[in-house]
Amino acid sequence: MSTNELTAYGYFFVIVFLVVVTYSYIYHLYTKRKDATGVDYENYSNMALKDDIGDTPVKPISDEKEK
Repeated sequence: MSTNELTAYGYFFVIVFLVVVTYSYIYHLYTKRKDATGVDYENYSNMALKDDIGDTPVKPISDEKEK
């Protein structure tokens, strides 16, 4: 086995490994939308698009203080 073949096999396995890691990370992002505190940050994704003064807020503000 020459060094060129060894390099080609190495590149192939690195690419396969990176593809598997990328797809597993994407799967993790779509299945675990809430963080440890229970906040769903998916609601904040359209904040830049819906920033007009008449749009509804992402998180409603209440006058009552949280206890």
